[in-house]
Amino acid sequence: MLFGCDFSSAPTARKPIVVAHGGVDGRHVVLRRLDTFATLAAWAEWLARTPAWVGGFDFPFGLPRELVVQLGWPLQWQALMAHYAALSRAEIRAEFAAFCAGRPAGGKFAHRATDGPAGSSPSMKWVNPPVAFMLHAGVPRLLAIGACLPGLHVPREGCERVALEAYPGLLARELIGRRSYKADDRARQTPQRHVARADLLDALVTSGSARLGLRLALEPAQRDILLADAQGDRIDAVLCLLQAAWAASQPAWGLPVSIDPLEGWIVSA
Repeated sequence: MLFGCDFSSAPTARKPIVVAHGGVDGRHVVLRRLDTFATLAAWAEWLARTPAWVGGFDFPFGLPRELVVQLGWPLQWQALMAHYAALSRAEIRAEFAAFCAGRPAGGKFAHRATDGPAGSSPSMKWVNPPVAFMLHAGVPRLLAIGACLPGLHVPREGCERVALEAYPGLLARELIGRRSYKADDRARQTPQRHVARADLLDALVTSGSARLGLRLALEPAQRDILLADAQGDRIDAVLCLLQAAWAASQPAWGLPVSIDPLEGWIVSA
């Protein structure tokens, strides 16, 4: 099974976790269905009962090495994740805020090596977007079901469930530049963002991603569903699906040889 996952650390019925299922047909990624999960428990239970998959997940799998070293946290990834999972969100916020307070303006956050080429937010951000809490909610649940995270963690049982860090913004910028195509706030769900979503979908279908060498195959009804989602979660799940499909066709999942085993890497960055 191949899928992409747009994640939330606090999903609800209005803002669920979205999973886009698909398959590869030549140079096309075919969208088969979209699932939604209104709770973390429901999402984790679905992952656990699905025996074999390759998934692209829109949340960070690691923290910046600079941050970890300064905080004196474990320098081995699995031990670091166990330490991180044991903290409350309030404790994480306090630790990270104290780290930032001692740094100059314009350089408050530490970055992973992948942030530059991917254009991603630092994984220690706790607001706008709260990716630090997404890591806190997502990675321990992947480990609990025995998932393999290439470059970071390979369980003794092997790699039947392969989790890859994806980032939809990387593909979106390739196709429509820095135009905004989504907004959670209803007041910001403008006609301009609707047009940007339409342009993004048209580009995915007609020319596809040159970075990945893949196009998206959609039914008209599927396109309507993706276009109508002003929050952009369904499109983001599809973009993660494309990244997972590309990685599944690459040696070593397309990850660089020099990946930092503490920080991880965003596929296709």
